[in-house]
Order: sequence, then structure tokens, then C-alpha cells
Amino acid sequence: MSGINSEIAFTYINTNRKLTAVAAMGILLGMAVYIFMNSMMAGFGKMSDDSIFKVSPHIRIFNEQKISQPIATDTHGLSLLVNPKIRNTQNTILNPNRLMDLLKRQKNVSIVTPQVSQNVFFNMGMSQLSVRAVGIVPIEAEQMFSISESMVEGKMENLKHNLNGIVIGSGISEKLSLKIGDNISVLSSKSVSRIFKVVGIFQLNNKKEDDSKAYINLMAAQQLLKENNAYITDINVNTTDAYQAKYIAPQLAALAGYKAEDWETANETLMAASKMRKIIITFVSTTILIIAGFGIYNILNMTVSQKINDIAILKAMGFEGRDVIRIFVTQALVIGMIGVVLGVLVALLMVNLLQKVYIGGDIGYFPIHFEPLKFVQGIVFGLVITFLAGFIPARKAAKVDPVSIFRK
Repeated sequence: MSGINSEIAFTYINTNRKLTAVAAMGILLGMAVYIFMNSMMAGFGKMSDDSIFKVSPHIRIFNEQKISQPIATDTHGLSLLVNPKIRNTQNTILNPNRLMDLLKRQKNVSIVTPQVSQNVFFNMGMSQLSVRAVGIVPIEAEQMFSISESMVEGKMENLKHNLNGIVIGSGISEKLSLKIGDNISVLSSKSVSRIFKVVGIFQLNNKKEDDSKAYINLMAAQQLLKENNAYITDINVNTTDAYQAKYIAPQLAALAGYKAEDWETANETLMAASKMRKIIITFVSTTILIIAGFGIYNILNMTVSQKINDIAILKAMGFEGRDVIRIFVTQALVIGMIGVVLGVLVALLMVNLLQKVYIGGDIGYFPIHFEPLKFVQGIVFGLVITFLAGFIPARKAAKVDPVSIFRK
């Protein structure tokens, strides 16, 4: 009986080619838009995350300063008196080498590197500019942040071979008219003045970073603060999976005894905007696919009305309700599969074409990311919608009473 059911379903498809084409076109467009918009969302998300990882580690471990603390509490733990004069003047991490060795042995950790961050003044003649100087281990920082990809002049490896070298942001270069090979006087908060040589210029297309950030060797940063080589303000950690960092951070905090801040918490506003964008794109693309499913529903509902006499004859000949359901569900699924296959091909073409469109700047090519999972999700979702769009009118057809139809 199943062979006859399929034959009848294909007969209905062939006799209504225009309606079949319209329904398949609706699924095609819905599927193509669904996959395309989700691929674009994945591309935007990847671009946003990559821009964050250029300046932020997955997890930052540091000694959080407390400027005040309660000196009296009630029985419920509520603060009755707070002393604002209590300050933690020591923001360094104690015994950092031992702690970094311990962190490197954790199974979810891929890179661990120390950092000394401080505010300094760049002096050029009568000009003075406040800059955040970050002391790094060049090789490890390059592995973590891929700084070389943002270099517009010079090379990051030059910093490794020059203790007095400095890599500055493009905004600083423009403000102070600095170029490769120029010397710059740097004054620290401890009144230590030192001459550095510009060995590289980076550009992140992030105005805040480009205008106020510079990289120097870790030892040079420690010397500017009159500290020894055990002075570390931050330990940067990258995990094997960046999106697991928020779950790993509490574990590292308990292990280290210091605050461990993951990159999603540090960039909470950006993550909220990304989440909102994801919700909007998912809602719009899903709605379009559901509307395409309504097209199939309307066409099959119309077919049921047109073929009501044929259905009555089939049931009078011994076809059961489930056979009628199979006929119309098969018809819906065939239309759906045609639309899904063509929609996937169109989506592949659109994604492939946009990947080759050069936008420029730090973005480069259009940020659309090919993700097989999105294609699989689209195919499954499309087939489920077409099944439901066919099943609902099929149930209506299965309940047809042949006797009442013949009487009419």
C-alpha cells in the first residue's frame, strides 16, 4: 500500500506543478535566508570575539584592590561602620613564578604569561602624553594576542631583542609624530625617566587602545617602577576553549587566591549587545522559514479541498485514514526537500560570494562564517516545518466521511 500512496502523492505533485513550484520556492527562500542570516551572525560574533582577544586574555588573574572595608557589622552581617581610609597599596601578585607553574599544569589552560601594567608619561619636547605601558614577555604575548597581525610598521620580534624597545599604538605615533627608530622619554609614577626606542607601531582600529597603549619588555616595566623581577601585576591565561573561560575562572580564582576575571565578564556590555543581535537574527530568520511553511500548508489545504471527491473514493476503495495522511505528508516532504536542497545551494553560493567581498580596515573581508552546524540546523528545521505543514491538512483529509461526500 505504501508504494501506491507514494505514487498518488507524486501524481498530485505533477498535476499541480505551478503550486508545487511556488511552495518549493517559498521553502527555498526561507531556507536560504535562514542559513545566510545565521552564518552572518556567526561571522559577526567571530569578528567581535577576535577583536576582544587581540587585547584581552581569556582569563585575567590580579590582586584586586579594596579601598575600604567594614570595621563593624551587626548579627546579620550588615555593615554598620565603614573605614574609607583602609587601602591596599600592594597590588602585586606574591610568588608569581610558582603560581604560573601551577596554572600551566591545569588541563584546560593553554598559555600563561605575566604582565606589568602601569600609567606613564611620554615626553617629547614640550609635549606630554599619558599612556598605559604594558610590560610583557614578547614571545608569550605574541602567542596570546597575535600582536604581529596588527603591526603596521616594524616587527614584534624587534621588541624581544631590544630591552629598551617600545611598540606604540598608531594614535600615539600620530599625536607625537613618532616613527620607527625614534627615541621617546618615558616617565613613570615612581619618577623614573628612561629613553626608549620605537621598534614597532600597531593599529587595532580601536581608538582607545591605539591612542593610549604601548608594549615594553617586562623587565623594563619593572625597572620603571623600581621593582625586582618578581613584581607582577597581572597573570594572563588562555584556555583551550575560550567559551569555557567563565566556568574555569572560578576554579583558577580558588587555586590562585586572587580574583580571576573571564573575558565575557570583562566585556559584559559587548556580550549583551552580541546576545541581543543573536536573538533578533534568530527570530527574523526563523519567522521567515515558518512563513514559508504556511505556504505549503495553504497549498496542501487547497489540494485537500480540490481532491475531496478523490479522497472519498480512495477511502471507499479501502484506503484507511493513515494512508491518506501518508499521501499528503509525502507530498509535503517532497516539496520541502526540493526547497531545502535548492535553498542550501543558494545559501552556499551567497556565503561564498560574500566571503570574497573586501570591506577594508581591520575587518578585511565581509564577516560571514561558514558553519556546517548552521546548515544542518536549517535542514532539520526546514523539514520539520514542512512535515507539520503537510500533517495538519492531512489529518483533515483522513477524517473525510466518504458517504457524506457521495450524498453531496
